[in-house]
Amino acid sequence: MESIRQFQHDVGRENAILIHVTLIPYLGASGEMKTKPTQASVKELQGMGIQPDIIVCRTERPLEEGIKDKIALFCNVPNKCVMQNLDVETLYEAPLAMEKEHLADVACECLQLDDPAPDMKEWQEMVNTLKHLEKDVTVALVGKYTTLHDAYISVVESLKHGGLAHKSNVTIKWVPSEEINEENAEEILGDVSGIIVPGGFGDRGTDGMITSIKYAREHNIPFLGLCLGMQLSIVEFARHVCGFNDAHSIELDPQTTHPVIHLMEDQDGVEDIGGTLRLGAYPCVLAKDSLAHKVYGTDQISERHRHRYEVNNYYREDLEKNGMLLSGLSPDGRIVEMCEIPSHPWFIATQAHPEFKSRPNRPHPLFKGFIGAALEYQEKNK
Repeated sequence: MESIRQFQHDVGRENAILIHVTLIPYLGASGEMKTKPTQASVKELQGMGIQPDIIVCRTERPLEEGIKDKIALFCNVPNKCVMQNLDVETLYEAPLAMEKEHLADVACECLQLDDPAPDMKEWQEMVNTLKHLEKDVTVALVGKYTTLHDAYISVVESLKHGGLAHKSNVTIKWVPSEEINEENAEEILGDVSGIIVPGGFGDRGTDGMITSIKYAREHNIPFLGLCLGMQLSIVEFARHVCGFNDAHSIELDPQTTHPVIHLMEDQDGVEDIGGTLRLGAYPCVLAKDSLAHKVYGTDQISERHRHRYEVNNYYREDLEKNGMLLSGLSPDGRIVEMCEIPSHPWFIATQAHPEFKSRPNRPHPLFKGFIGAALEYQEKNK
């Protein structure tokens, strides 16, 4: 809080506004909305030298004018700066609800900005589509952190974005990677129309991920691998197609005789993982006539990364000779960024994290393509 106070002081009150989000509880027994918690909260902030410019009131019922007047009076803000944030059916309705309260207009006025009114037409159409989905498709998310769904929140939202593009609801089947093996793979994955293996660190549960990738490859189920998911796709292909039975990543098995995934050259000898990962956006050149090129619709892309390990170039010829296409490379051709299997209906993996660039009204091409492929698979296998 002190940092906020100092920041506003440093840049000037006219250059920074403070928006306070507070709860207005409704007591069913008395039929009253209580403003005391909000008043107390603002008073506490004022005691720290912080005066909110706008107060956004979370509420399950519309605020009466008398309630707004009371909050404005006792919290020392103009009436127009007290706004309701009603419960909505979907989170994506919240921006529309706040636009009805003229939040953007008031904020710009406080900052003395003369900005045009926002065009919410595209967003409104997206919300309308979300409320009237026509189809449903189930995909399996195989990961090591599935007990805490928010660990994959960006992936989950990106899958929903991909579904929106096809007017389809996406049902996620959460599969703990530690619980899947060759014996039960059919039972667990036999009813899904797509399989996604997201990123992660460490060796726990990776055998189950490899089993899931193998199942997707052998049963022609649409597959999308992200970061670790791509590395394990390389491992699975090297083991079961190329014949390198103990192929692995040296991150997971330092003793493997076939290190198809190894430490990046500039990471060798570095022990402080957090500060030395290959982080940020990097360019990637896509192979012509590849699935990646078809999905993205362009020759070169930029994606965000977070990794220390990469495909071992020593094995690139073996992988391609046996039917894998290394469809995305760094501009200098040294780093494999994407791989796919042309003989498979839809199998693609990326070293990047495309989930960080997806938006509900602009779904990432990989997630849009993945859900489209899953819907096609579902239609053919009804």
